[in-house]
Amino acid sequence: MRNRLTPDQYANGILAGDRFLLSRAITLIESRRPDDQQLAQQVLTAVLTQTNNSPAKPSLRIGITGVPGVGKSTFIETLGKYLTSQGHQLAVLAVDPTSQRSGGSLLGDKTRMETLSLDPKAYIRPSPAGESLGGVAHRTRETMLLCEAAGFDIVLIETVGVGQSETVVHGMVDFFLLLMLAGAGDELQGMKRGIMELADMLAITKADGVNTAAAQRAQVDYQNALHLFPPTGTGWFPPVLTCSALTGTGIDDLWRAILDHQRLTTASGHHKQRRQEQQLAWFRALLQQTLDHRFYAQSGIRERLTTIEAQVRAGTLLPGSAVRELLG
Repeated sequence: MRNRLTPDQYANGILAGDRFLLSRAITLIESRRPDDQQLAQQVLTAVLTQTNNSPAKPSLRIGITGVPGVGKSTFIETLGKYLTSQGHQLAVLAVDPTSQRSGGSLLGDKTRMETLSLDPKAYIRPSPAGESLGGVAHRTRETMLLCEAAGFDIVLIETVGVGQSETVVHGMVDFFLLLMLAGAGDELQGMKRGIMELADMLAITKADGVNTAAAQRAQVDYQNALHLFPPTGTGWFPPVLTCSALTGTGIDDLWRAILDHQRLTTASGHHKQRRQEQQLAWFRALLQQTLDHRFYAQSGIRERLTTIEAQVRAGTLLPGSAVRELLG
């Protein structure tokens, strides 16, 4: 038997800012063991019960994504240092891609953010993406709630990179930041329209030295492209800014724009509506996961599935009939 703490012991430690217990609780949440999952849900309930009974400092959830090579980790380290210098408590949830062959993940974000990882006002938690879609970890939503309960007023979610279902991150954050490169060739054609439509801001990175002029040209191109998209309905038009994680240029302008967005959406009520929609999306995702688990946990289902898949592959059973047979 492993040495176990009670849910209240976890909750009290997390609310007191104990990072060791916070990390242990996140490990419980990420575990696939049934006993760990049961304890994790009890810990979440205990934490939420206590936080709902006390005034909490409003948090800001920011999702950050971008094309490969855009320098997300370097950007986050520079932005993170700026935020902690402003007195903020920062949590970074960095999601590493999981190997489809071995199932392993490097989890090397702390080495890529070496300076920020030593900052006492910052907490970096690398997690494997696993089999989840959207470039986020299996339990990112729950992890975010625990970090906020531990006193972190800003949570940054670094995703694994732009992909077909990367937009999942938009369903769990208040602000969605898309990082772009200048001079990479065919920027507008190569960028997925769906991602750009969801972005609350575009930031052209590495706008320093000989890249400065190219970044400024890309800024104009993206601004023109965004004008072709339908309005967001919030009264907010996504700005396109340039910045340099190397020199820190433009980071303060970027942060001011994020705060402007928060003020606007809070005043209009859209911020509250977005949080409510996120709760509903979370519920639906958990419901889907639970239904999947219960289906595959049925006695003999694996054997039946193997037999039916062989028939579908051979063409002797249509997919629609196969589904009805399994569910019937």
